[in-house]
This record gives sequence, C-alpha cells and structure tokens, in this order.
Amino acid sequence: MAERSQTAPEAGNDMGNDDAIGGNVSKYIVLPPGYCGQPKKGHLIFDACFESGNLGRVVHVSEFEYDLFIRPDTCNPRFRVWFNFTVENVKESQRVIFNIVNFSKTKSLYRDGMAPMVKSTSRPKWQRLPPKNVYYYRCPEHRKNYVMSFAFCFDREEDIYQFAYCYPYTYTRFQHYLDSLQKRNMDYFFREQLGQSVQQRQLDLLTITSPAGRWSW
Repeated sequence: MAERSQTAPEAGNDMGNDDAIGGNVSKYIVLPPGYCGQPKKGHLIFDACFESGNLGRVVHVSEFEYDLFIRPDTCNPRFRVWFNFTVENVKESQRVIFNIVNFSKTKSLYRDGMAPMVKSTSRPKWQRLPPKNVYYYRCPEHRKNYVMSFAFCFDREEDIYQFAYCYPYTYTRFQHYLDSLQKRNMDYFFREQLGQSVQQRQLDLLTITSPAGRWSW
C-alpha cells in the first residue's frame, strides 16, 4: 500500500490558502481524522503524478466529501482551471462529493451544462458525468473562490478512476501526431525545431503551404 505523499499535508488539515500547494499528490492516502490503523477499502488514494495531471492537495471533509485544490498554471499563478487525477482503493457503491475549491474563473461552461470527464481501467473511453450532478458556485468558505462540486458513485472496487476538466491532450500525444505527419513526406507540410522550453521540451515551428501563401504556427 502506498504511503502518504510528502507534497501533501496531513489528511483533514485545511490550511485555508493556496500557498501550501506544492507539487502534485502522489499516491496520497486520505484517512479520516484520528484514524491510526492500516488503510481500508474506501480510504481513497489520489494521484496526479503523470503527464497532464493536476491535483495539489486533498482535504477530508467527511466520510463522503473531499475538498480538492488544483495547482496554478506554470507561468501565471493566478490561473487555476485544469485538473486531472486518479482515484483508487474504492468500495463498491461508495458515494462521494468532490469539491474543486480554488477555481480562478468567474465564468465557466460548467454553468451551462458542461461536466467533467471520467474513465476507469475497465472502461477506458472518456465519458461526461451527468450535468445534474455538477454544480459551479462561489463559496464564502473558501475566500469566495469559485467551486465546482460533483457527485459520483464508484461501482467497481478493482478499477482505478480518472477525472479530468475535459478531454486531456498531452504533449506526448501531440508529438506522436506531428511525427506521423512528418513521415508522410507531404510537400506542403514543414516541421523544424524552433527551440526548447524551460523544461527542455522541443518547440516546433510548423509551416503549411497553400496556393495563396504560407502560414506558420
């Protein structure tokens, strides 16, 4: 069984601000306050240490409810929108409410019927949660931040569930797509390396030609 992540505080300790958020949680076991035994089924394990993952902190509110804090954008700490994380060690028919409590946007498509995505190991195709189970509102208990809450019922104990803001599209997937285009040797498609990011990832310059001229991205 995984141990607590060093990047996340003890379960039940809501420090009330975003400054406590470091890296992503890594196999972080959320235990009820005061519980000292071995983790049991239903003591949820959260993880976001994978490409495009984002979940910085988890707070145990009650047996059925959890507050989730997302990490800000790399280049702008004021922007907090994206989330993508997994949950495991669930019990069959376990019902939960996840509150993502530190959104930065005042307006969201969640108010107009959009819903988070979910998939699991036995059902790998992304699906949207029912919009009736999703709520987006301003919460005075969290410094008047915007909160998105959604209810969910786990139905398969052996599955690992993954939740995301919308369909994830990773840098690796994009690079594979560009590789496939480049292998086709199309005379109107040009790809060259422009430089590297701060994280030493390749930055591509794409040039697409047409009878009317050229466009570059």
